[in-house]
This record gives sequence, C-alpha cells and structure tokens, in this order.
Amino acid sequence: MYYGPEFISQQLVRWCEERRIRLRYIQPGKPNQNAFIERFNRTYRHRVLDAYVFNNLEQVRTIMTGAASTTKYRPHRSPGRQPPSQFRRDIENRQNSSYELSSSKG
Repeated sequence: MYYGPEFISQQLVRWCEERRIRLRYIQPGKPNQNAFIERFNRTYRHRVLDAYVFNNLEQVRTIMTGAASTTKYRPHRSPGRQPPSQFRRDIENRQNSSYELSSSKG
C-alpha cells in the first residue's frame, strides 16, 4: 500500500499534536526561511548517513555523539578560526562585561 505525502503529513501533524510538539511552517514562496535546516540535512546526510552502514540505533547514537563533539570543538572558518564553543564563550563574555559596565553606571 502506498501512502502519499498528504496522508503522511496528516500523520505527522497528529503525532506532533499528541506529543505537544509545535510545527513551524515556512511562508509560501520563502524557501530561504528553510535554508539553515536544509544545509544541516545535506551535511548530515553526506557526513553521517552516506558515510556509515548502521546495524542498530545504538551505533547511530555513538557516531552522532562523536560527530557533535567534533563539530563543537573543531575550528571553523567564519568565526575567526575558533571552534563554536570558544566563539560562544567569547560572545557571552562580551555581553556580560558590557552588561556589567552599563549596570554599574546607575
């Protein structure tokens, strides 16, 4: 039996409602609103799903735990050759120090 996309989407909506998951749709004609997740999906498919043969869900979890830690600590080109974890700390430190300066004036 073939289930078309309409049937599957109805099942997805029902499944999300049962679990109190809010679906957020992009606006019609605005595919750029979905660019981030599309990039993630492509990268995930290329680096994980196409690169490994999994025998069970536990193997997927093990691989993904390693991939997540690699991404978190690996230097990236855009944020000044810093790993995302360091870049985030720097941003938070800047925000905290500017908050302290502005709040100490009063």
